Amino acid sequence: MASPSPAPTTQTDRPKPEASPTFLIHTSLRYDALLLQVHGNPLFSHAGWNYLTPSPLYMLPFHRDRLLRAAIYFNWTPSIDLLTGEQGLTTLTTFITNELKKNPSLGADTPLRLRITLTKSGTLGLQAFPYPPVPLEALFPSSLSLPPPATSHTRYTITLDSVKTPTSEYTHFKTTHRSMYDSARQRAHIDVPSAKKEVLLMNDIDGSVMEGSITTPYFFRNGRWVTPPVNAQYSVKGDSGGNDGTSRRWAIESGLAYEEPVYAASIKNGEECWLSNGASGFFPGKIILS
Repeated sequence: MASPSPAPTTQTDRPKPEASPTFLIHTSLRYDALLLQVHGNPLFSHAGWNYLTPSPLYMLPFHRDRLLRAAIYFNWTPSIDLLTGEQGLTTLTTFITNELKKNPSLGADTPLRLRITLTKSGTLGLQAFPYPPVPLEALFPSSLSLPPPATSHTRYTITLDSVKTPTSEYTHFKTTHRSMYDSARQRAHIDVPSAKKEVLLMNDIDGSVMEGSITTPYFFRNGRWVTPPVNAQYSVKGDSGGNDGTSRRWAIESGLAYEEPVYAASIKNGEECWLSNGASGFFPGKIILS
């Protein structure tokens, strides 16, 4: 008698990404000595932590909060203990400072993109990459203009993904499970990280914009700038399904932007918008529909 065929593997049967020993929580932030000029500078009194604290690290507490929220969700107790409270922020600051000292060839005045990783066991990691200079006004804009002005940032070309993306904890939190973003960039023919191109992901629930593949987008609607809604705490419904980004959080808390669903049907060819992330700050973009 023939043996029965094994039952097909279902989505729920497959190991979750966080079960892999290579799965990490991470965040990307800017290191820039120019940020020290924000401290106490009345021109940047709206900057928040960087105005109150002399630091070359861009919005560091928001990056700590992002890592900590993910650690809490995945129930990584050692990581939670490492980053909780003021001591957790000090621990992260000291770790970054000490790691950068190990590589003096980077130069104290060289802007960097720092990729900070965190393991289940509470081990931090750091990679540093030279990054283009940007003016302080691009890191802490006092407003978002329409149309965006000509700045030292090259205007990004923005397209819409041709495939809807399922929402999950891996689109809410920033982790090493990024296949959905890599696939969107491949479909948009974005071949190198430095390309001045971005692709917007739409969710599979109502077709609204989730986020960009590496940025938060901002759209001008009804006299104000809006960005897709994201809950601080992950849930399976109730928001766009996008990432709980740091520059996005700053823009909302500063009153530069408001949360509002943005549906693909409302996006027009040639529409001017803004983008942001934790390494480059805020920069303009233009929608190009195929």
